Amino acid sequence: MTLARTATRTLGQDALADLADVPATSRWVRRGDLRLHVLDYGGDRAPLLILPGITSPAITMDFVARELTDLVRPIVLDVRGRGLSDSGGRYALDDYAADTVAVLDGLGIGDDALLLGHSMGARIAAVTAVHHALRGTVLVDPPMSGPGRGPYPTTLEAFLRQLEQARRGTDADEVAQAWPRWPRREQELRARWLSSCDERAIAETHAGFESEDFFAAWPSVPAPTTLLHGADSPVVTAAGADEARAANPAATLVEIPDAGHMVFWDNPAQALTLLREALRAL
Repeated sequence: MTLARTATRTLGQDALADLADVPATSRWVRRGDLRLHVLDYGGDRAPLLILPGITSPAITMDFVARELTDLVRPIVLDVRGRGLSDSGGRYALDDYAADTVAVLDGLGIGDDALLLGHSMGARIAAVTAVHHALRGTVLVDPPMSGPGRGPYPTTLEAFLRQLEQARRGTDADEVAQAWPRWPRREQELRARWLSSCDERAIAETHAGFESEDFFAAWPSVPAPTTLLHGADSPVVTAAGADEARAANPAATLVEIPDAGHMVFWDNPAQALTLLREALRAL
């Protein structure tokens, strides 16, 4: 049964039912005509706005957020064109960063917030931090592709094949063929929620991985900031980590062992331990 459909986006009743098991409150913020949705885990600790990756609606970061509630107040954003947030406009880093600032201001957390981004979200966090005062940032395995650099290791065609599988109806077993290391619940959530992602959002963001340079912002990201990266990541290679360290000497770089680009999914225990240490330092 399809409950929502906008252009190429679909969301079924079984996906919406997943929200019943998430210990967070849905909240919305407007930026112009755009409605942006967040999952707010509440509490009176320092707010941590979490920005997921290119095909990761907010709910897919639930298993990360719920492990942090003793340290921070996690708030996970459905980045525009994903999950329950609207599609529309451009899907460039400056637009994503403006959305992020609108959420910070709309929720009344402003410069009191910490920012955590994974993959695409890490690139958004870097650009946001350059132009908006924050308590601190944690960037997790940001794509370092860009003009004059190697291509992003996952092709657009691969993303679109997975999206088409989700649209026609997929399950955790099929997701496991592409992501065999993931916990079963995360495979199930991807099967049910990937179809909520806008195809144009994915395509334009992927193009941005090639046309927008992470290192245009990274040297100016103020301390305190930590860059976490997978030891086996094809996105942040050893050479990329060395370049990042040299470009922003005030940053702390931490390698997550036995993890590729999807660090929290590949090695949840170690990745969450190192993330918690980074947040304590902030």
